[in-house]
Amino acid sequence: MANLEQITELQEILKQDPDNYQARRELALVLLDNGFAKEASQNLLFLRKKFPNDFNIYYNLGIAYEKMKMYPEARNAYETAIKISPEELDAVYNLGLVYTELQMYDSAITCFERVLNKEQNDSNSYFNLGICYLKKNDKINALMNFQNTIDLNDEDIYAHFYIGNILRDMGDLDGAKDEFNRVIEISPDYSWAYYNLASIAFEEEDFEQAALNLDKTVALNPKDEIAYINYAKMLVKFSLFDDAKNIMNQALENCNDTGDIYYYMAQIAKHAGNMPEYRENLNNALQNRETLSVNINRIMSELE
Repeated sequence: MANLEQITELQEILKQDPDNYQARRELALVLLDNGFAKEASQNLLFLRKKFPNDFNIYYNLGIAYEKMKMYPEARNAYETAIKISPEELDAVYNLGLVYTELQMYDSAITCFERVLNKEQNDSNSYFNLGICYLKKNDKINALMNFQNTIDLNDEDIYAHFYIGNILRDMGDLDGAKDEFNRVIEISPDYSWAYYNLASIAFEEEDFEQAALNLDKTVALNPKDEIAYINYAKMLVKFSLFDDAKNIMNQALENCNDTGDIYYYMAQIAKHAGNMPEYRENLNNALQNRETLSVNINRIMSELE
């Protein structure tokens, strides 16, 4: 409430004196801090005309554009800010984030390395380097930078999570499980860690452990459609068709009706030999085709 009062007060001041630049600066920052990025950017653009070489105006304008997901505009603002004050590492770091959003990964890497040249213990820069290398499919460098992240900040669940995924891709299932379990130690409600542990358990044919972790996944994230489908697939493997159907009914209750859910319900019915229910669910899948990842022609062929 106090911030809203401050905004109103500053707006009143500017009504009386539009050239009160200090009040306009303060208003832009308060607006930015309270989620009014568009309104903040309008005030910053006004100030930019008056102060074309002011680092803070361009820096905050970059933040405003970034919040609005206007990444090309944010890039231009941060690049200008850095030209004015090259030593300001916050702008360099933010520019790296924007380059990442624009899929300019090599440019982003240059930014984060520039930050680390001055701030060797910046775990966030190491983490974002890991993201960039992962996007470039360079898993070795990604792994190294995520490891650097947790060496500095062992509580970073996302770095542990990414390490777990990379180790799993490399075939180190025990190492991957250690990382996902570490995620759960730090954040017991992180459902994707349970899901990945379930996937590994399923791969290792430890179906009891897979079921336990899938139960935990859907309990923590009842809208996790993929977890329900994989849970049902595992039950079908053991011909537990009623249990699989119950899991998919939970998916229908907790998720919006989707073509993929109905399509997999059709597959359960087919395995169970219930052909009327099989056709009914295929038709339901077609009626929800906007959320269907299966080729329509495939479903039409099945119906025929």
